[in-house]
Amino acid sequence: MMDVVIDVAARALRVGDPLAALKRIALRDDAPALALRGIALAQLGELGEARVLLRKAARAFGTREPLARARCIAAEAEVALAARELGGGDRALDDAVDVFESKRDRSNAVHARLLRARRLLLLGRVSEAELESSALQLHGAPAMLRARAGLLEFEISLRQGRAGAAHFALERARRAARDARVPALSAEIERASQALRQPAARWIEAGVDRSIDLREVEALLVSRRLVVDSCRRTVHEDGEQLTFARRPILLAILRALAEAWPNEVARDELIRIAFGFLRANASHRARLRVEVGRLRRELGAMAEIRATKGGFVLSPRRAHGVAVLAPPVEGADAALIALLADGASWSTTALALALGASSRTVQRTLASLEAAGYVVGRGRGRARRWVAAPISGWTTAIWLPALPVVD
Repeated sequence: MMDVVIDVAARALRVGDPLAALKRIALRDDAPALALRGIALAQLGELGEARVLLRKAARAFGTREPLARARCIAAEAEVALAARELGGGDRALDDAVDVFESKRDRSNAVHARLLRARRLLLLGRVSEAELESSALQLHGAPAMLRARAGLLEFEISLRQGRAGAAHFALERARRAARDARVPALSAEIERASQALRQPAARWIEAGVDRSIDLREVEALLVSRRLVVDSCRRTVHEDGEQLTFARRPILLAILRALAEAWPNEVARDELIRIAFGFLRANASHRARLRVEVGRLRRELGAMAEIRATKGGFVLSPRRAHGVAVLAPPVEGADAALIALLADGASWSTTALALALGASSRTVQRTLASLEAAGYVVGRGRGRARRWVAAPISGWTTAIWLPALPVVD
């Protein structure tokens, strides 16, 4: 027999009215009511209590009601993402997807796959997130899911510096949100659209450093220049791309030469930039020659590096100029500040996973940033979370960290 109260509460949650849902189920403790209460509290921002209720509901449903239990697991995974709890594996969510597909619950299957892609994106695994997103079957899916999928595609396009694709994805999300008639979703999309209008990076060329938006980033990357992209640790020229994600020393040398182009950079200055030594000796100069040789081989037909009496100079072979695409904020703490700039609260473990660093290193960095007033810690022990206000006037989406880098 259908439970009318549960059905009315569920309808209220689908249109984004958690208070109306709670009025009907606040005093009930059966499994369906626990699940809906958990979702309602999550919509109200009470993420900790929401997870507790969803876990209780999943246990109450048990193995006899696998579909309802899988829905609770997916809801808890969504709450974990909202709380930036990125630790642990995807096994439970993968199992939930299998249940949804076997029971032909297509909407929740799409929802769970969206959560998996979103987690990959937060961890900086953009290519994997794109593959997961492209596999979604959205034909006939509810408008809210289509809007969420559009937002996900928008964020992926932002990370990849594709302004046109980001714009079209956002328009699809906006149309779907209008069909869904959920004001909170429409507001979220309008906030996301601000990223297309804000400065996304800095364009450095021939001694001139200026802020540019995402459309200008895209135009720069397809221009007839040799572009050293220090945001994504790549080099672009005429449709070709080289990655230096795991070669930070070579990237540092190349960026210094690109910023100085068409002039040379002194050997001692390159040693300071690449190795951190303020006073160079013969050993450092020998090491620099080795690294410059490696860089020459990496660049191949794109450019040559000529030795001069005082240092080295970069000379593009085909390009008409050399430019550097740089993050809006730089320094050892820039990547961590970028993650916190979304305004959500992050655990130390989640930050370490996203940055590819140890928890101890992240803890030390957070302590220094807290002392400087950039971040705020809330709670204690494992419950401690870190928040920061967004960087005013900047979009950080394209320069968030990717996979760990080693040289």
